[in-house]
Amino acid sequence: MFDVAVFGSLFLTLFVIMDPPGITPIFLALTAGRPAKIQRKMALQAVAVAFGVIAVFGLLGQQILDYLHVSVPALMIAGGLLLLLIALDLLTGKTDEPTQTKDVNVALVPLGMPLLAGPGAIVSVILAVQHADSVGSQISVWSAIIAMHIVLWLTMRYSLLIIRVIKDGGVVLVTRLAGMMLSAIAVQQIINGVTQVIQSA
Repeated sequence: MFDVAVFGSLFLTLFVIMDPPGITPIFLALTAGRPAKIQRKMALQAVAVAFGVIAVFGLLGQQILDYLHVSVPALMIAGGLLLLLIALDLLTGKTDEPTQTKDVNVALVPLGMPLLAGPGAIVSVILAVQHADSVGSQISVWSAIIAMHIVLWLTMRYSLLIIRVIKDGGVVLVTRLAGMMLSAIAVQQIINGVTQVIQSA
């Protein structure tokens, strides 16, 4: 019933796209200044949001995109623009006000989406679900999705220990580095989306 090849292929694909090690500095930067309890809560919220979005698109993704007349490149460009706005905030230090509303927003956007549940992960899941033509394959696909989100949660949950070591100065440095990384990811995503639009024209 369980297809190890399907599980391994999708898990590795999602690992590369969602990049748990790469998300760590961005998560630390976005949660800096919050109490440890709030940070742990945000890690769980972000993973829950990402899983919810990916599950919905896994079940109804193609129908949603077709109904809204939205192409995958358009989804990529929109996600890239949103990430670019967040990156600019990180680079200019505008993420320092730890209000409760902001805590919730950061966990949902950009952590939950589009960082974790970005266009790349969404499209990969849509294709994997479509190609899973047996019960065993479907179980393998959804097992890979769940396993990936557990890895993401564990990575963010225990990355909080790093803050205790690097202190405030290190957090500022991590924030600026995360901003640069995120801006590069955003620009690359926009370029990929524009390239696909041009190629399909």
